[in-house]
Amino acid sequence: EVNESEVDAFVKTVKAIAPTFGGINLEDIKSPECFEIEQRLKEELDIPVMHDDQHGTAIICGAALINALELANKKFKDVKIVVNGAGASAVSCTKIFLSLGAKRENIVMLDRSGVIRKDRDELPEHKSFFATDKDVNTLAEAINGVDVFIGLSEGKVLNPELLMTMNDDPIVFAMANPEPEISYDLAHSTRDDIILATGRSDYPNQVNNVLGFPFIFRGALDVRARLINEEMKLAAVKAIAGLAKEPVPEIVNLAYNKKNLQFGKEYFIPKPLDPRLIETVAPAVAKAAIASGVARVHINDWDKYIEELNQRLGLDSKLIKVITTKARSNPQRVVFAEADTYKILKAAQIVKDEEIAIPILLGNRKKIQSLLDEHSIDLGDTEIIDTWEETTERESYANIFFKKRKRKGFTLYDSRKIMRERNYYGAMMVETGAADALISGLTRKYPDTIRPALWIIGTQENVNRVAGMHIMITKNGPLFLADTTVNVHPTTEELIDITLLAASAVRQFNIQPRIALLSFSNFGSSEEPEAKKVRDAVSYLHKNYPGLAVDGEMQANFAFNKNLLNENFPFSELVGGKVNTLIFPGLESSNISYKMMQEFAGVEIIGPVLLGMQKPVHVLQLGSSVREIVNMVTIAVVDAQSRTPESIENEKTPITH
Repeated sequence: EVNESEVDAFVKTVKAIAPTFGGINLEDIKSPECFEIEQRLKEELDIPVMHDDQHGTAIICGAALINALELANKKFKDVKIVVNGAGASAVSCTKIFLSLGAKRENIVMLDRSGVIRKDRDELPEHKSFFATDKDVNTLAEAINGVDVFIGLSEGKVLNPELLMTMNDDPIVFAMANPEPEISYDLAHSTRDDIILATGRSDYPNQVNNVLGFPFIFRGALDVRARLINEEMKLAAVKAIAGLAKEPVPEIVNLAYNKKNLQFGKEYFIPKPLDPRLIETVAPAVAKAAIASGVARVHINDWDKYIEELNQRLGLDSKLIKVITTKARSNPQRVVFAEADTYKILKAAQIVKDEEIAIPILLGNRKKIQSLLDEHSIDLGDTEIIDTWEETTERESYANIFFKKRKRKGFTLYDSRKIMRERNYYGAMMVETGAADALISGLTRKYPDTIRPALWIIGTQENVNRVAGMHIMITKNGPLFLADTTVNVHPTTEELIDITLLAASAVRQFNIQPRIALLSFSNFGSSEEPEAKKVRDAVSYLHKNYPGLAVDGEMQANFAFNKNLLNENFPFSELVGGKVNTLIFPGLESSNISYKMMQEFAGVEIIGPVLLGMQKPVHVLQLGSSVREIVNMVTIAVVDAQSRTPESIENEKTPITH
């Protein structure tokens, strides 16, 4: 904090400390001094200088007005605007409006004395610029017939009578704090066509500087910009406006206790906790700095830059990025067996928009369409299949099922009937090549979902059983856990299968597996059967798969602590490296472990990944989030890619014993 009351002294002090900073953000400086201070510092320094009270508010307000005008089907060049307030932020907001296309002659600004008119004596420069020659003197006269009211003044100055005189679909930004120019409830009860924003966090559409300031400086600093110019500010405005129109991440909906935020009157400004702000605003500002010639450093790889931004905020997951990139390289057809649920449709929209997968929807056609309309989800020409509708495909699938199960108690009639069940129909689509992968399980128990796939598709050749694997995304990298879903009390032979299946799956993510088989015992310290079965599995793996980094039986702390393992068991095959795959002795221990880890801060769980199926089938956890569904679809696509003839030929780990 600079304790100076004179402009010259303040500027001198800031200039003296400037060499130790990459940029300077000015706060809490009143007008008109703030205008002179900022201008002088911009001229005399070669680092970014910005008065956030002015430009931060203006940038967010400009973004909000772009979207509000779109909702009202109006254009900047046509609208009449009243700005109530003539301080630093009001002046800066109005200048942004001009840059966005508003006409100066269509703007009326007011201060405490009323309308700022050209015939008023001794107007300061920042007010004279917006002085009008219109024959209006009061807010009541100025607001009659206008389209936009911008309030940066004081509470309760806009009453219902004044609001009623505005044009259809009035846009009101009541940004006075803590009490806005008109209360949220009163505004909506007065005009049901109002498009409203405030400066408060407890109402929709908060105009908050935090949406811009940190990310504007981030972009400017990353290209070592000499200043923050108009081009950079406008780039931030447009980036923030555009972000509000994108599908909202589930983490944002959860943070604000909303089910489905979507662009409209209740949401036309991004939320402050939206993690996409840094990767949206900072690059836009940096690009504008480069394009306008004020950047000292150029960025060539923008994807890498965005990845680095997310790493700085701890938002990066290299594994998720790797598999997402891989999925996008060759999107596969994924059939969703529970498409008459909002979460599935939202996930389908995301994977379609991000070109991760080509969704196919199974479910009641009318219900699906109703949900799409209700939540404004656009899936374009995505195929919808209602399994209760009579089709030649359903009859064909019934015949195939009958041939597979006719000696298992199923008649042709039973087969036709069962093909109305979406999990059976979806599995048959994958089996016959009509789809590349199946996703199900959001609303059903795990066994009920996996059974149709086992009956129709079956396991890989030489695989006697399937298993489930969860992936933990931690700050220290990914950790793979198996079996977490299928085999309750695995035998030695089953532990061998589970280990080899997990190793093969880990390699799909371009990671070399380093596997610990867990127990309550360490390397023969117990002769209990539960420890011995693990020890026997390790012995078999060492003998038959010498190239596989695997060891045990061992307690979990030795698997995680390299130094502890080296100190006590220096002979272990895992000494010198980090364990990334854990094989549990039973379903009880594995399920409890991953469920506990799931509740820890900083840990994200993906799964369960179903291992050992002949074709890609993946079962969601009951009640999975949209993000979890998207992650599972991404893994399903990568799994489907690996089943191409080329990938199968390159598989190096046959599972036989």
